Amino acid sequence: MHPVEVLLTPLGRAFRNRHADEASSIANAPELVTPNRIELTSPSFGDGQTIPAKHCGRFIGQDVSPAFTCGPLPEGTLDLVLVMEDLNSPGSRPRIHTVAAFAPDGGGLAEGALSEDGPGIRFLPGRRGPGHYAGPRPLPGHGPHHYRFHLYALDRPVDLTQVADAEQLPAALAGHVLASGMLTGTRTS
Repeated sequence: MHPVEVLLTPLGRAFRNRHADEASSIANAPELVTPNRIELTSPSFGDGQTIPAKHCGRFIGQDVSPAFTCGPLPEGTLDLVLVMEDLNSPGSRPRIHTVAAFAPDGGGLAEGALSEDGPGIRFLPGRRGPGHYAGPRPLPGHGPHHYRFHLYALDRPVDLTQVADAEQLPAALAGHVLASGMLTGTRTS
């Protein structure tokens, strides 16, 4: 365990019974709800399984995004948006780690594709500057965290530079979601 994790473990234990309200998940935003589904999988982990350390954040792994594959996309899909959220963050709402948009080429994303220099990848800017892939990084001692990856097929490209923050994302995508998919991974620190 990294020395920083040792220092944070008492804080994680203190907040062990405090978790975000899953009803506040971005998946429940009315603007994003659709009956049409996309199969979303990863060769790195199965649905409900542990996300390997390589794909986790600082002090755990190298922050390398996992590979993703998706099933057939609806006709008219012009853009895809991938959102990763931590359902068990100790705040009132699930914490959004990553929002990335990309063209629907090749049936998914290769491992490491969600990087600042990834061709065709557009990130929602973060509070601390340009957006990027921010892998799972649960608070040490807090218990298991569930990380959901949401994929949205859109009928038009989205300009994430025009979206103020993750809370504004549903409004920016409203009326353009053709289908959605979800994959959940877990991580405990």
